Amino acid sequence: MSENVVSTGKLKQDVHTVIEDAEALLGATADQAGERVKELRGRLATALERTRATCCDLEAKAAEQAKKADHVIREHPYESIGIALGIGLLVGWMLGRK
Repeated sequence: MSENVVSTGKLKQDVHTVIEDAEALLGATADQAGERVKELRGRLATALERTRATCCDLEAKAAEQAKKADHVIREHPYESIGIALGIGLLVGWMLGRK
């Protein structure tokens, strides 16, 4: 199961790699002529900007949600432990039924 789990760090690294590769492609095709190449370069540049913006938004939202979760857990530690225990028991029971 751990093979299928992608960490946020790995996902972030992969997205940044794709962005860097796309930027390299844009640079490599800068001297290419033709209307179709120009159109594709424009679309790729727009997609890269949207991807960067989305990544920044997702990182900000994830950080905000992590702070909220931390606050709730600190305000209600025993309830949080009880919920985690209940979920763990439920998952254990479901996996044990196989």
